[in-house]
This record gives sequence, structure tokens and C-alpha cells, in this order.
Amino acid sequence: MNNGRGRLKGWSVLAVTMLLLGCGDRGGEPPPVSPNAAKTGSPGLRTIQAPPAAQDRLRTEVAAMRAVPEIVTAPGEVALDLQQVAKVTSRIEGQVEQMHVHLGARVRSGQPLVAIGGPRLDELVQEYLVSKSQADVAENSFQRTQKLRAEQIVTERRLVEERGHYLETKARYQHAREKLLNMGMTAGELQQLERDHHVEGHRYTITSPIAGTVVAQHIVLGQGVSPGNELFEIVDTSHVWIFASLAIEQVRRFNEGDTGTIVPKGAEPITAPLAYIAPLADEKTRTVRVRFDVLNQDSRLKPQEYVEVRLAVPGAPTLAVPASAVTLLDQVRGVFVQREAGYVFVQVEVGREGEGWVEIRNGLTAGDRVVTDGVFDLKNVLLKERIQSGEGG
Repeated sequence: MNNGRGRLKGWSVLAVTMLLLGCGDRGGEPPPVSPNAAKTGSPGLRTIQAPPAAQDRLRTEVAAMRAVPEIVTAPGEVALDLQQVAKVTSRIEGQVEQMHVHLGARVRSGQPLVAIGGPRLDELVQEYLVSKSQADVAENSFQRTQKLRAEQIVTERRLVEERGHYLETKARYQHAREKLLNMGMTAGELQQLERDHHVEGHRYTITSPIAGTVVAQHIVLGQGVSPGNELFEIVDTSHVWIFASLAIEQVRRFNEGDTGTIVPKGAEPITAPLAYIAPLADEKTRTVRVRFDVLNQDSRLKPQEYVEVRLAVPGAPTLAVPASAVTLLDQVRGVFVQREAGYVFVQVEVGREGEGWVEIRNGLTAGDRVVTDGVFDLKNVLLKERIQSGEGG
């Protein structure tokens, strides 16, 4: 039994010895490499040089600690500023006798729009002129009676009666005057009525309440109108509103007065203050409506146009580089770092991005100098070298 165990032990030692000798004959093969290590074409394994033609285009910047904001975006819509919209109506019944403006006209505040004539206007003018004459007569009579009473020529009762008659006629005159002023007539026009009774003085001229553009015209020459009929719509688009809806948890991070960015399609971004946050959330969408007040002097923004709204949430300082420095190479996100011997592509892990900066969570250290302009040139060099070395497959 012991002899059998001895023979088995001997064979085991012999087998191990032969295995070791066999491995030595193959020169000691290394252990298998991981799939990631097998990527001999990894762009971060080599230093490249910038081509002479691109050297003047290369710009670099140091990776440093910066406050990179978080950007909240939402679709927005341009709307008219309701303070810059006027619907012009008639206050009397009559007929359009003269058109001063038409659709598309740009008007200034107080500019005549249309002249309306008719029996009702004649009645109001007549009422005004008669009441004015009666008030003047009553005033003169009252003043004369005051003098007579001072000389004890008339009784106190006569003075009181004259005073009452004067106040009554003055009230009728003031009422008739207010009617014409409320129609839009000016004090100067009323004085003209008192001096001149020809037909021009009996036209009700409607003027524009604001400066802007006539965007709707609902009347033509000779058309009859009634009180409340809309004649024109005038808008001023030099100042517009931008509406957007934000989730409740997002809107809690902002306050009225914060600055937002409006991004129209095909136009430069515009900064504008956050002017209004609705006190109620929408019952169906559970979002909150917000409004930006935007100067629009050059009419870049058109009401009913869709835009993008951006709001920035300040963040704590973090390692960051310009957004132009980060690029993709073989589905790897990274940056080109300047070294003494040239440029090296370094893979990075990015975080938040805002206002032209990108947070770098891993891959760089503060002080690394990254390429911000000329990244495309360096990518071309690296890809070309890989193709030439047979690694481009």
C-alpha cells in the first residue's frame, strides 16, 4: 500500500516538472488582458503635434475652479404686452366721413384715425353750445345781482334765486362738456366749436391712444357705426411678453427679478427679467406659468412665435473648462491637454454645463491647460495617425 502511494507521488512530481518545462519552451506567455486594455487604438496613449497650419488657431485655457450654473430650459411663446394693445371703438352712432389711416399704418399717440359724423353728434354739440350760452348768461346775471344786493337794491331772496339758477345752468354745461370730452374731443376742439359752427366742427375725430401699428381695420369710408363697435386694433411690439411653464419644483428655485435668456430660432439670445410667477399651479399639468418682460425695439420677436427659455441656478465652485474644449473621439468624451512634448487626448467625466462652461468630475486636475480652439485640427491629426498605423478599424 505504501509502495502504491510512493509511485503516485512520483508521477505527480514528474507531471508538474514537465508542465513547467513546457511553459519555459513557449517563452512565458503573459496572462490574458482585459477587453479595455486590448484597445490598442485608445486615443489617450499617444502624444501628438499640432500641424503647422493649425498652430495659429490653437487656443488654450487652464482648468480651474468655477461656479458652473445648472440651466433650466422650457419652451416659451411670445405674446403681446397687453399694456401696449388698444382696441379703438366709437362712442356715438354715426357714419364714417373721413379715414385718416388704414391697415398697416404706423401711428403716434394722439394721431387722428377716423372722423365720424351724424345726428347724435349734432345733438350733443347743440346741447353743449346752448348750455354754454345759458351758463354764461346765468353767471352774468348772478354777478349783477351780487352787486345790487351789496347796494341793498335787491332782496336776499333774489340773490339766492339767481345763485341757484347759475349753479343749475353751470351743471348742465359741465355735463354736456364731459360728454364731448369722453368722446375724445379736446378742450381746444370745444373752444373751436364755440367760435365756429361749420360742419367740420361737428365731426367726431377719434385719435390713437397709443403709438404703434394698425393691425386690424374693421371699417371703411361711409360705413355706419354704433357705440362699442371696434374700429381699429393698434399694437406696439417694441415691448413683448414671453410666457413659459415650469415644474413646481423648478419654479421654487427662482424669484421675480431673476434674469433669464430668451433663445429665438435663428436669432441671437436675449436677456430679460423674470417679471411674474403665477401664484397658482395649472390644475391639469401641475406647472406654474411665468412671464418675462422683453424689450423688442428691432421687432426680432414676433407675437405667437415659439422660443426657448433658459434660467440659471447658481452652483458651488467646481473644476471646469470651457464647453468648446470637450469633444467626442471614438465615443469617448475628453479634452486635449497641452504637455511639454505636445498634446494628449484625455478622457473626462463631465457634469453640469452652463453659460459656456462644463464641470469636470474626473480626468483633470486644476492647472491642466486644455485646448479650447483648434480641437478639430488635433482630432484630425490623431485619427490620421491611427489610420496610418492600422488602428482605425
